[in-house]
Amino acid sequence: MDKNLLKILDNISKDNEQPTFKKHDRVLIIDGMNLFLRNFATMNIINEKGVHIGGLSGFLRSLGFLINHINPTSAYIVFDGVGSSINRKNLLPGYKSNRNTGKLINGKSFGNIDDEGDAKINQIVRLIQYLKCIPVKTISLDKVEADDIIAHLSKQLSTQKNSKVYIVSSDKDFLQLVDHNITLFRPTEKEFFTPEKIKDKIGLPVENFILYKTLLGDNSDKIPGIKGLGEKGIFKKFPELQTQTLTLDDIFDICASKYKDHLIYSRIIFEKNNVLKNYKLMDLSNPLVDDEEKEIIEELITTSAPILNADVFLRLYNEDGLKHLFKDVSWWLRDTFKVLNSFNK
Repeated sequence: MDKNLLKILDNISKDNEQPTFKKHDRVLIIDGMNLFLRNFATMNIINEKGVHIGGLSGFLRSLGFLINHINPTSAYIVFDGVGSSINRKNLLPGYKSNRNTGKLINGKSFGNIDDEGDAKINQIVRLIQYLKCIPVKTISLDKVEADDIIAHLSKQLSTQKNSKVYIVSSDKDFLQLVDHNITLFRPTEKEFFTPEKIKDKIGLPVENFILYKTLLGDNSDKIPGIKGLGEKGIFKKFPELQTQTLTLDDIFDICASKYKDHLIYSRIIFEKNNVLKNYKLMDLSNPLVDDEEKEIIEELITTSAPILNADVFLRLYNEDGLKHLFKDVSWWLRDTFKVLNSFNK
């Protein structure tokens, strides 16, 4: 494992050697589908019945690792709801149109897309059963993306409970939420992103990240950026992004004053409506959740997580042939979830 990551994790652990924490002090929020799919795509684990269990077993192992090293006092697993992309597709019909292209995400384990799809669904359904046995809160809302739930949840916890929030996802969109109370852990880079880390790695204040993304677009979500503007050239055209805290209006003002200097500036003015649409699509400071959905998310903060049910967990564990996943699963359950479980008694 990366030595710098271990050093960071060790420091986090040292901070918690003599904990006097309250329930909302340290909160772990996991982008559930993101974590599951990364494990499903890379973990080629087959049980004794010949059933692929890579996504399920990898998720549980990753969850244990995160809890044991971040030491949260509460934890949330957030999934996309049914029809979660509909609100953004209404703004941009091509949004995420590159998903579900018929390509296998784990070609080593599956020969066709139908078998892979069935395995994916079966493992997610089974995973939810496991999560109901451990002291974590699980949430998904129909027609709402996990990003929006996580955005509202993290900001509520940070501002209302003064929580130290750790979001876990490889999705860079969450970088815009980072502040003195909210940290993003990106498993793909094995790094914790703070405002200082964002400044160091990307070269701008975290407050400007949404503008950076708005102008560049997002190929993974099929959100087009400004043609001719890339990561290497954006700071040459807009050096202010690195030194000042800007608004979208500031970007338009800069372009209006320089539109004769380069095609990029005039193109942004000409495509102003598309730029505004990009901003609305990506802006997690104003997540696409209505008042009723916000109320559900906020109520979740005040409810208790499930009490650890080791008996049911172990039954599922044995049925699924996960017996080699943990050396001593009973000890793993007690040790991993003892802090989280203590806040539900």
